[in-house]
Amino acid sequence: MPEVNGQKGTRRTEAMHHPTRVLIPSRTGIGVWPVRFGVLSDPTGGGFLGRGAAAGHCAAAPQGESSDRMSTMPPFRMPDPARDPALAGGYGEADVANWAPTVAQDVSAMVAEVERLLTLGSPRVLVIDDQEEARRILDRVLRSFGYETELAHDGEEALRMLEAGIDLVIVDARMPGISGFELTRRIRSDTRYFDLPIVMVTGLDSKEDRLHAVEAGVNDFISKPFDVSELRLRSTWLLRMKEARDALKRHRAELEHAVEDRTVELRQALRLTATAQQRTFEAHLDTIRRLVLAAEYKDRATAGHIERIGRFCELIAHGIGLPQNDVRVIRYASIMHDVGKIGIPDAILLKPGSLTKSEWELMKQHPVIGARILHGSPSELLQLGEVIALSHHEKWDGTGYPRGLAGEDIPLAGRICAVADVFDALTNERHYREALPNEMVYDMMVAKRGNHFDPHILDSFLEYRREVEIIQREFDPGRP
Repeated sequence: MPEVNGQKGTRRTEAMHHPTRVLIPSRTGIGVWPVRFGVLSDPTGGGFLGRGAAAGHCAAAPQGESSDRMSTMPPFRMPDPARDPALAGGYGEADVANWAPTVAQDVSAMVAEVERLLTLGSPRVLVIDDQEEARRILDRVLRSFGYETELAHDGEEALRMLEAGIDLVIVDARMPGISGFELTRRIRSDTRYFDLPIVMVTGLDSKEDRLHAVEAGVNDFISKPFDVSELRLRSTWLLRMKEARDALKRHRAELEHAVEDRTVELRQALRLTATAQQRTFEAHLDTIRRLVLAAEYKDRATAGHIERIGRFCELIAHGIGLPQNDVRVIRYASIMHDVGKIGIPDAILLKPGSLTKSEWELMKQHPVIGARILHGSPSELLQLGEVIALSHHEKWDGTGYPRGLAGEDIPLAGRICAVADVFDALTNERHYREALPNEMVYDMMVAKRGNHFDPHILDSFLEYRREVEIIQREFDPGRP
């Protein structure tokens, strides 16, 4: 077994969670090989009382060298073999595990802390001073702290060396060429080094000089001639602050990456959902088109009328400022407004002359028939189609059918379709009359504004006369 200050240690695998760790108790410290060691007080009460831990690479002499790279750990207590007869022969394989659970936890915590520090590597410190002797002294002192050093004799060289992954900059205030103040400003002007800690070594004690340095971006000062303990404390504090900031940046970057990944996943899910919704919508449209095709077998003019009504209703819905989705739904739902006519006998539907009173009463049932056909569907399109089929013959003054609704009691979609339906019916030929010119129909409809038609809906439709004529020519290219 290895021996330090006359006391034996042992290899410990399970409590340490590492097959190459060696616990070395002594009156000066606790070592974990090849990284060492925690500081202990004098033995009291039969054991060593821990009050901290220090960690550093000691591969060359794992049992004989210490490190000044500090870290913290909770207090812990270890039995003293000299005072415990059961441990007279040194620590055996099971001794660590037999200590109080808090002891084993503390030792494991120390090992975990040591391993964490090892993954970080030694801090890299850039020293900039135009005097070789000053650089040499700082180099020796900083290396004794466990730091790696990079040396530069002027500001230009220092700026080039920043790419080497520097954790701390120590710069002399007064140098030929680029001064420490100017160098600090240049470093801070690069966003990559905005948080890089900078210590200025200076013999200047005036308030103005220090304010000048702080304005340039200096974090701390060391006075010439510098004190080793002061340099240790200030550099340790700044490095810990940088480590904390770096950890925060890494955590923020990880969060941003996670958010980015989740955003990509969400966008993909939304695309898939949108695709599925579009397919469902297209399936509904296909069903609707097949349903309304039944009207074409009875009345060829009605088939074209159905498509034009959808386009006219789309214009009106857009003109009164409805949301885009509502505009689209009204366009396709409105083509079902006359689907109930498939329940009207051909003798009445295709009669070339005027209908008798009883025939007209039967014809007025087509809105109810259409609503019954479309009733009970979970589809938004078919639901609105039911509403339009039942209400598109209602009139603003309450004299319409089948329910005699008036004003805003008539569903908005029904009021929209009423305007489009009357205009298209009057401007296209029917088996019982000739088509009327657009301008004549416009005048006839204006005369019924506030009686037959919702004034706001009619006014919106009349603003789209040019678009209405374009739609008419799509279905009848020879139309003037």
